[in-house]
Amino acid sequence: MTLTPLPGHDVLPIAARGGLRAAARWSPGLLMQAPHRLAFFLAVLLLAASSAWWLLVQLGRQPWGLSMPLAVSPTVTHAAVMSLGFFPLFFAGFLFTAAPKWLGVATPEARQLVLPLGLQCTGWVLWLAGAACLEWLAWVGMVLTTLGLLAMYVRFWQLVHRSPVADRLHAQVAGVAGGVGVGALLGTQAALWQGQTDLALLTIRSGLWGCVVVTFLVVAHRMLPFFTASALPTIAPWRPRWVLWFLVGLAAMEALATWAPLMLAPEGWQGARTPRAGMLALGLLELAAGSVVLWLALTWGLVQSLTVRLLAMLHVGFTWFGLALVLSGASQLLGLRQGVPLLGLGALHALTMGFLGSVLLAMVTRVSCGHSGRSLVADNLVWTLFGLLQVATLLRIASAVEHTTGWLTLAAALCWLVVMLAWGSRLARWYGQPRSDGQPG
Repeated sequence: MTLTPLPGHDVLPIAARGGLRAAARWSPGLLMQAPHRLAFFLAVLLLAASSAWWLLVQLGRQPWGLSMPLAVSPTVTHAAVMSLGFFPLFFAGFLFTAAPKWLGVATPEARQLVLPLGLQCTGWVLWLAGAACLEWLAWVGMVLTTLGLLAMYVRFWQLVHRSPVADRLHAQVAGVAGGVGVGALLGTQAALWQGQTDLALLTIRSGLWGCVVVTFLVVAHRMLPFFTASALPTIAPWRPRWVLWFLVGLAAMEALATWAPLMLAPEGWQGARTPRAGMLALGLLELAAGSVVLWLALTWGLVQSLTVRLLAMLHVGFTWFGLALVLSGASQLLGLRQGVPLLGLGALHALTMGFLGSVLLAMVTRVSCGHSGRSLVADNLVWTLFGLLQVATLLRIASAVEHTTGWLTLAAALCWLVVMLAWGSRLARWYGQPRSDGQPG
């Protein structure tokens, strides 16, 4: 006998509850049963470590805090690991689980991913440790993680090339985005080798848009209409290709706009500012693009999804992408007099914490539930953590307002860490347990 959850109410089937009690024993060997187990497990560990590291940095910036010894710019360290660190590990879990079904090829074994994923995780741990005490150790870490990311996407492209399926567009775009990520890491290393911290931040920002955001948009275009139609049969899936190219084009535009100061003033770009005409054009484009994305969110069923928690999380996360673009456009226009965006970091964190963080929480929860034999639901814990993530995002956006004190950033970092520790610890336990329904995988 099972219980069918009512809209907005998430309960586990009785049989699954008994299975969960019987599957309490955790074994590291079970991480090798499926790619998503190994990849997601390493990803949540790195996510927790990088989030805790950033909270310590914020504590050290308070008047009453103890500052950490830092061998590498904390801004660069934070930007790199939070953009190109744990996200690609999560991508591996998804791309080597869902993409083989898209491509009609066999799913690779987890042991085939041990080297590329292990290099990435080890490299980022060394990056964080070296940033605190030894610059050369951080450099070694960056080299290792670049090699790991390259190996991961080489293996993914092998799947794409073996595919007999005619429509490989989503997988191909995701593969190209991975190449952008590898290039961004190489560019970051070159910039740091020359002591160019600002240049390193530019390459990281380009990797964020060109790799991470593009991958999220590919998955959203492929899966969000499908998930919505599955949960709400009254809504037909709608995902024309022009929408994918529009979304990817937005990310490409933002990646290129990052380099505007260098392109306009190559001689002295560190102190250069984007001309006001450029800020005006970019601001208007972002406002228009953000409005289209918000329209798309409504078209894909944002309002209807609010009756189903897990689906609502996905839709709210995607809505943050439109809000981030609108906020960035407003930031450009409001900063015309000063010559710099007024709320640049606010818009950036609306993108990273609001869009990427929310969709990550929802998508990984859904995949983890489905592949562990649990119901595809967001229970009270996940729903509460998702709400706390929204609070953390709003706090971080508010902290970007001029003349605010650092306690808002500290509060946002603390909320983020609490969410990721609670969420990640639960998932890490699942990945080392047998499926609750007794099935393999």
